[in-house]
This record gives sequence, structure tokens and C-alpha cells, in this order.
Amino acid sequence: MIDHLRERYGPLLFHQSGGCCDGSAPLCYEEGDFRVGTSDARLGELHGCPFYMAHDQFEYSEHMQLTIDVEEGRGASFSLGIPLGVRFVIRSRLFSDDEYARLAPVAQASS
Repeated sequence: MIDHLRERYGPLLFHQSGGCCDGSAPLCYEEGDFRVGTSDARLGELHGCPFYMAHDQFEYSEHMQLTIDVEEGRGASFSLGIPLGVRFVIRSRLFSDDEYARLAPVAQASS
């Protein structure tokens, strides 16, 4: 799905703001259509696309392994998959103590 969206829209980025409902889902944007704030943490890349999370949401998630998936269904957001009938979802599990000890620091975004 990411390859399809990138072919259609160009470079992409993912952001998860937190909160309830669609705020708890990772959203896919065209790079440049979403302004990443200085309080957003860059967690890494998702299939070559930067993935950011709001810092307050990251505080809840920093002890978890996050897996981003795509499934059929419509969310009520501005994510690029919505017109195609898909949405991105996040699945999580707690890290073991050993896994958590080996994690690299997360970088803050710069605007």
C-alpha cells in the first residue's frame, strides 16, 4: 500500500498524534502537507517513509513495540489511504526488559 501511495503522491510521511478515535491511528500524508512540530518524536522509518509521533503519545508508547499495519475500512481522517478504502492501524506489545535496555534513543523533530 505504501508503494502504491508513494507512486501516486510522491514522498510520504506518517504521523500519530494520540488521543482517541482517529487520533490514535497513524496517518499517512504527502511530505510537506503535514507540519511536523518540535514536540514530535521521529521513531524511525516505515518502508522508507519517516514516522513521527506526538511526544505525549510517545510517553505512553515508549515501552512498547509498535507494528503498523493496513486494513480495509474507512477512518474519518485525512490519511491518504482513506479514499482507497484502507486505513493504517497500530498494534502494540510491551517490550521485555532486555529489549527495552537495547533501544536506541528517539530523536525530537526539528521544524
